[in-house]
Amino acid sequence: MELKTKIQYEDDKQELNIIREFELPVELLYKAHTEPELIEQWMGNKVLKFEPHNHGGWVYETKNLDGIVVFRANGVFHEIVENERITRTFEMENTGFPIQLEFFEFSKISDDRSRLIMHIIYKSVEHRDQILKMPFAQGINMAHNRLEEILQSI
Repeated sequence: MELKTKIQYEDDKQELNIIREFELPVELLYKAHTEPELIEQWMGNKVLKFEPHNHGGWVYETKNLDGIVVFRANGVFHEIVENERITRTFEMENTGFPIQLEFFEFSKISDDRSRLIMHIIYKSVEHRDQILKMPFAQGINMAHNRLEEILQSI
């Protein structure tokens, strides 16, 4: 089955692009990335901190059924332009992966369709390649499918 979310990268470059078109208005797609209640629904993480302004921070966490933290990520917003773009850092805690820089670009295709391009820059090609060896593409595709499904019902 072909994934709707595409991952594009070139050998010997420490970056990649994640591209997805959604059957959603751009305003709703943007809200899915800036409203904690929506983030929790489609990502499955608890939002512990969310300050959507320049130099504001964010923290997401996931616990297993025993209450043990299995995933925690944090970062800082560097630029937010409503319905257009978000620039932030992303750090997966306790993994050994260095901080990455992420550029989210939201664009309107039509009144009911939009596109998200996430340009991610890693510290090195090796770190990018480590991420790509994980079930990264399948995970982001599943999350984007949930995002679209949840938001289409709003």
